[in-house]
Amino acid sequence: MEKKHRARIGGQKRDEAAPAPPLQALVHLPHWPDFVRGVPNGFLRSALFGAIAKGHRRYLAGELIPTLDGLTIIYTGERLDQGDLDVWESVLHVVRLQALGLPCRMTSYSLLKLMGNTDTGKNRKVLHTRITRLIANAVEIKQEGWSYIGSLIDKAFKDDKTQEWVIVVSPRLHTLFAADQFTQIDWNVRRTLVGKSLAQWLHGFYASHARPYPMRMETLLRLAGSEDESMSSARQTLRKALDALAEASKAHGQAFSYDIQGDLVHIDKKPSESQRRHLAKRLNGQKVLL
Repeated sequence: MEKKHRARIGGQKRDEAAPAPPLQALVHLPHWPDFVRGVPNGFLRSALFGAIAKGHRRYLAGELIPTLDGLTIIYTGERLDQGDLDVWESVLHVVRLQALGLPCRMTSYSLLKLMGNTDTGKNRKVLHTRITRLIANAVEIKQEGWSYIGSLIDKAFKDDKTQEWVIVVSPRLHTLFAADQFTQIDWNVRRTLVGKSLAQWLHGFYASHARPYPMRMETLLRLAGSEDESMSSARQTLRKALDALAEASKAHGQAFSYDIQGDLVHIDKKPSESQRRHLAKRLNGQKVLL
């Protein structure tokens, strides 16, 4: 019987016996540094990965997700939260080291370690649930002439012999990672905010903007997918989340401050190096999404 050989790709193994796409069809995600995570701007500027409470979550059937103008997201599946985003970011962080569409092997231990979590039975169970949720959905996103329709993870299963996850991410996903369509999230700041879902959402939202413009508190809460029916309570939670984000940013040497004038939230932050380049292009008369 012919033996299957496994090749190492970026520290991970893949099954060479699996059919590979033609060489000309191979596509890759951008190669970002280890201390950041790449996320499409559309996901950071919407309630797709919402700041929702723990416990029972609604099932959405082709529902329009709150987003910024110019972006449309239609979602089917269980509501996603910031913990689901952590898992998806971590899977993509591994997958970026090889071509999309190929089986990528990773252990529960390596994924949990990548997320800063301990390798316990409870955490493995939660990881399994979140990976399942990321497969059992359909996302349709449209923006400025391009679109993507599909699940966030194409396929996943456990190798019974090695107990490794074998995960496939669709090559079509690369359309969401054009140079000006995704943001590199500082992982250290995000991890500091674990357990503070609204603060994590705000971190991603404002990281995706070079120069954030003032926004109403109600608008921010709607975009974050807040389920708090009391506006006074929701606004208090928003203030606490902004405080937590400012503290976490300062702890990691990042400039971030806010001021609320009336109902408008004003943000002062330092744009990233790539965002500064985009701003420079904009000043030169080129149209760039910031």
